[in-house]
Amino acid sequence: MTQTPDIHAKAETLIEALPYFQRYAGRSFVVKYGGNAMGDERAAREFAEDVVLLKAVGINPVVVHGGGPQIGAMLEKLGVETRFVDGLRVTDKQTADVAEMVLSGAINKAIVGSIARAGGKAIGISGKDGGLVTATKLQRTHRDPDSNIEKVLDLGFVGEPSRVDTTIIETANGAGMIPVVAPIGVGEDGHTYNINADTMAGALAAALGAARLLLLTDVSGVLDKQGNLLTDLTPADIADLRADGTISGGMIPKLETCVQAVESGCEAAVVLDGRVPHAMLLEFFTARGAGTLVAKGR
Repeated sequence: MTQTPDIHAKAETLIEALPYFQRYAGRSFVVKYGGNAMGDERAAREFAEDVVLLKAVGINPVVVHGGGPQIGAMLEKLGVETRFVDGLRVTDKQTADVAEMVLSGAINKAIVGSIARAGGKAIGISGKDGGLVTATKLQRTHRDPDSNIEKVLDLGFVGEPSRVDTTIIETANGAGMIPVVAPIGVGEDGHTYNINADTMAGALAAALGAARLLLLTDVSGVLDKQGNLLTDLTPADIADLRADGTISGGMIPKLETCVQAVESGCEAAVVLDGRVPHAMLLEFFTARGAGTLVAKGR
């Protein structure tokens, strides 16, 4: 019986992936999902399929999602004024309530639904559930250009993780479910805090001792000054690239999250272009990889 080349190619692809299935079985992958992919039906479907496949081969994916544009749209719809300081949204009580409604409600359940349609079982939670994330108010400062005095910025109910209890995640993993986490936490003061999704994902990856933290972005990864993809970086490399201006803008906080995660218990972090079809699978299960991997130096 003759086999078509296409069937042979599929078999070779599975064989190439086998060592990666074995290496990562039973480990956690924390995936930060957001940006363009969330608004694109095809990309959302492919993301859900990738996550379900990870679970099917014995890996425990944990999805952390953002939702800045959706929060902005809802605030505008409700006529709630948005104020920014140094490019950061000031989150008063009303804004925090809207953010929680959008993140823990519409967005979270849409992702849970996508995973269900792809054949997986997902459970939507936020950092408030099961004591997952205890948050503290985010402290930021700003230097006044005229007086050169550094002032504390009050961003309202914007927080950062101070303590992570992974019990609820591990319980969901053990029950065959895929946790989908909204970046909301609760403080010791009882207040609800909105948390940056990258920061939330990094904190969970560190606490879980994840094999990978994956930050899906809308760029191909970290590029050098000639525009070539840098495939492997250490924290020391990142410090050098930042010092010489190769890394700038929004990539800086993403890489800070990666460095913090790998220095706090996560095996490695990857900055990956979420616009590429099935980019996660290419990164994890092929020798080529598809993004920029950040790991501790040997």
